[in-house]
Amino acid sequence: MHQLRKPYLLFLGDVALKSDAKTAFGLRDWCRADVLGEWSLPEATVSLDLPRLSPAEAARQGAGSIVIGVAAVGGVLPPQWLSELEAALEAGLDVVSGQHSRLSSFPSLVQAAQRGGGRLIDVRHSDQSFPAGTGRKRSGKRVLTVGTDCALGKKYTALALTQALHQLGAAATFRATGQTGVMIAGAGVAIDAVIADFVAGAAEQLSPDNAPGHWDVIEGQGALFHPAYAGVTLGLLHGSQPDALVLCHDPSRDTIETYPDFPIPDLQVAIDRYVEAARLTNRAVRCVGLSINSSSLSDADWASYASALSTRLQLPVVDPLRGGVAALAQALLPL
Repeated sequence: MHQLRKPYLLFLGDVALKSDAKTAFGLRDWCRADVLGEWSLPEATVSLDLPRLSPAEAARQGAGSIVIGVAAVGGVLPPQWLSELEAALEAGLDVVSGQHSRLSSFPSLVQAAQRGGGRLIDVRHSDQSFPAGTGRKRSGKRVLTVGTDCALGKKYTALALTQALHQLGAAATFRATGQTGVMIAGAGVAIDAVIADFVAGAAEQLSPDNAPGHWDVIEGQGALFHPAYAGVTLGLLHGSQPDALVLCHDPSRDTIETYPDFPIPDLQVAIDRYVEAARLTNRAVRCVGLSINSSSLSDADWASYASALSTRLQLPVVDPLRGGVAALAQALLPL
């Protein structure tokens, strides 16, 4: 399980598009107190509007890591970035990456780490061995965000729900299962990099025994209805042993994104399938509501859609960006 040193310096490389820096923007927005500033090459045209600090300056101010906040083309670090990362390592910072290529595959970074004492951390990869799942009942409470498809708000919903629980005075911890989530939390498991037999075991270790009233809010991955990624979803579902599920959905999609032959299921069917699968490790699991990515709807259409869906399913229906998720947090507390 990755443990990252905060606070962070966010590295933007020579990024030209905001969409390529979504990791950096996510860190700025969700763990601002853990971010000291930003650094980039002169060619970069995107800024996070944070203090501009060189790696050496950030180290003097107490930074623990420089985080690569940009998705490199092909997942491989561009050679022009290396000198800046070497400087960070020589200043004693860890380098944190979510790229496909391993930092240790660059000899100059390995040598700089040896000189400065910093670590090379690839959150997408892990050398840790996980056990197989046990199914043992754990103390504490757990809620897992699940979806009708990939990339429609499971992480965002989990982060918002953690904040909403805190605002209600409940003890809650965000449990990260994806690379950006791990960077935000400072700890977690990139679950899609775990060998299939051990996904459930990794999820068990991610959310261990806890106090009876404590909620682990677990970031979901994939979708049961996805022809490529249903496997990781099922393993995470079983290992998380959730007491509650939140179904995430984008009403603009009729089929799985980029898989036109696979239709999005009816939402009641989706809830039933998730609950059925989750009952293997927690017979008392229930769905407490839906989180909708309503960006494709006007305000009037969203209000009508949410009202009709809530009436039909008899569950709270929220959009984290349109009114927040307080209704979901309130639905969890009686459990």
